[in-house]
Amino acid sequence: MTRSGYPNDLTDAEWNVLQPFLPPESLVGRPRKWSLREILDSIFYVLRGGIAWR
Repeated sequence: MTRSGYPNDLTDAEWNVLQPFLPPESLVGRPRKWSLREILDSIFYVLRGGIAWR
């Protein structure tokens, strides 16, 4: 599934810096449903946007 990007998504250069610090995908257990890049983009979207919770 592909989504349109947001202006504050990680660039390829930023992703290449962060990727070595993230754990590799495990060969056992459930496969990942979302990529770590999608998860980080989502976290940074909330942090940068200051989205208010109800």
